[in-house]
Amino acid sequence: MASIYDLKPRFQDLLRPVCDRLARDGITANQVTLVALVLSILYGVLIFASGGSRLWLFLLPVVLFLRMALNAIDGMLAREHGQKSRLGAILNEVSDVVADQALYLSFLAVPGLPPTAVAAAVIMAAASELVGVVAQTIGASRRYDGPMGKSDRAFAFGLLGFLLGLGLAPGWWSHVYLWIVASLASVTVVNRAAKALAEGDGR
Repeated sequence: MASIYDLKPRFQDLLRPVCDRLARDGITANQVTLVALVLSILYGVLIFASGGSRLWLFLLPVVLFLRMALNAIDGMLAREHGQKSRLGAILNEVSDVVADQALYLSFLAVPGLPPTAVAAAVIMAAASELVGVVAQTIGASRRYDGPMGKSDRAFAFGLLGFLLGLGLAPGWWSHVYLWIVASLASVTVVNRAAKALAEGDGR
């Protein structure tokens, strides 16, 4: 299924000069991973502590874009500058899930949003990443299939934050929106599992 993740190669091309500069300056992939994680946790806490402030929600797309850029850069540093490590692989996978939870669970503080739908979207997002990683244990590759991968989730929650930040009041539309996100995350779990099983059988 189509996913924003499919645009990653072009995004990486744009970031490559920055990545090369960081490598020359001695910045490591693991350091970038941790910066992205800390940024996500702090911003999630900020949104939650503010009770879902419109200002912080409005700026969420900027933070998510920066996080996506950092995630792309840490991968390029690892692959293209000889920084791959077992610790880096663990940090990369764990930090993605923790960062998602920190940012998206902060929407629980927004009055009028359905907490069950927010929680369902976050839980299924974590499940989809777990399936993607577990795929490697059955002889398949790490699965990044959509329709609600990491980049898609960032877009979905970033758009929601932007709309709420503009002053659009939560209502029936936000309930439908979040349940659609949760449903697509569930489809992603099934899709990744099916693709992993098919690939594992093929090998």
